[in-house]
Amino acid sequence: MQAPSTTTPQTFRLLPLGDAALTVEFGNEIDPAVNDMVIAFADLLRAEAREGVTDIVPTYRSVTIHLDPHCLDVNRLSDMLLQLRWSTSQHTAPSPIQHTIPVHYGGESGPDLEDVASFGNLSIAEAIRLHSSVTYRVYMLGFSPGFPYLGSVPAPIAMPRLGAPRSKVPAGSVGIAGRQTGIYPTATPGGWRLIGRTPTALYRPTEARPFLLSPGDLVRFEPITREEFNSLHRDRDADAR
Repeated sequence: MQAPSTTTPQTFRLLPLGDAALTVEFGNEIDPAVNDMVIAFADLLRAEAREGVTDIVPTYRSVTIHLDPHCLDVNRLSDMLLQLRWSTSQHTAPSPIQHTIPVHYGGESGPDLEDVASFGNLSIAEAIRLHSSVTYRVYMLGFSPGFPYLGSVPAPIAMPRLGAPRSKVPAGSVGIAGRQTGIYPTATPGGWRLIGRTPTALYRPTEARPFLLSPGDLVRFEPITREEFNSLHRDRDADAR
């Protein structure tokens, strides 16, 4: 029998997902304060290294805990979490790391930039200025290895995603989907509006720390020319060899 959804004094809800996962939900909005609680809680669980827990996945507003049901069942994990001494005053998210990511906007790098500018009744230069004027928060990683979900995009350029996704989006592409912006770390299908491309590698599978960005980090985009993009891309490829 699965444990019912529970609201605790610690302001989270427990939502069982079958017999091998449990979601700890902190809210129902995209909010930096909620995301801070998510990140701090996930860090606390990782530090405790509970036997039977196989993965801990933070999102915008929740943490999903995957477990091996042969070692730990959902009811027992629920009881452990309800007894956990947790408060936001005692457990806070670490100080964010700030990143500046160069982007070549438009042209082949950003085939949807003109549409995004038209959506906001802006010139292309104004759309670039708006997108690069914000310090974005990394709310979560998902979809593909190291893909960062960043927010929030200024309202005039917050264009909805494509009606049908492209079959292949180049690695490094920067896209918009409503109030979110993100970077494709690898070449994958995708339906976000592509406005530019970065030469910076976000996913480096051979390194000890394979993802450049982590939840809670801060990102600024810096517009660069095509020539600067090509030079940085060559330097990155040379360093990888």
